[in-house]
Amino acid sequence: MTAYFVTGTDTDAGKTLVASGLLALARRHGRTTLGLKPVASGCDSTSRGLCNIDALTLQAQSEPATAYTTINPYAYEPAIAPHLAARRAGEIPTLDDLVAVTAAPLAEKHGMTLIEGAGGWRVPLNDTEDLAGLAVRLGLPVVLVVGLKLGCLNHARLTAEAIRADGLPLAGWVGNLIEPGLSFDATADEACYRNNLATLERSLDAPCLGIVPRLTADTPDARARAAADYLTLPGDE
Repeated sequence: MTAYFVTGTDTDAGKTLVASGLLALARRHGRTTLGLKPVASGCDSTSRGLCNIDALTLQAQSEPATAYTTINPYAYEPAIAPHLAARRAGEIPTLDDLVAVTAAPLAEKHGMTLIEGAGGWRVPLNDTEDLAGLAVRLGLPVVLVVGLKLGCLNHARLTAEAIRADGLPLAGWVGNLIEPGLSFDATADEACYRNNLATLERSLDAPCLGIVPRLTADTPDARARAAADYLTLPGDE
């Protein structure tokens, strides 16, 4: 089994896009796959109960097919911090709870398993625990998704420092272009773009698993398959 925890430099850095892209790439290589998002806020009410679009995207790239409640056991409707959304629902999930619900899926030993966090590395799970603690408890190497925008150099370096301070290896990082502009737009300023990437490579001291540009695909499945074209699987770089 190859399992990783996927985190980001911030909310909307592109964790789900990259995680689903890595799963799609693993499937191309003939591997079984599983994408988990144990805690998700911003869920929609459906005939199947509360469902989160990010979790559904990971479910679509999981092979063999896996039940939604396995992918996302803690689902909350408000699009707010997960610990606040859980509190509104009258729940207080703990790291013990998350370890328990991920134990069986991890035991299935898929060719690639990704556990996607929520928000950034230090997002609270409850009043005393962070969601990052799940990666620590499971001893998972981390893939860091860097939302390429002005200010991301600081965010990326601080997040990498926090990951290593928690005793986990940084398996690699992926840059995801979320704000095209001079700093990270190769077509506008090639030298600045290359210098920014070189700064990330040097300061993060971990393999770059790919740089995902702005994608034109308009469905989650198509975006996952498109992202896969720009990615390398951890350990294969």
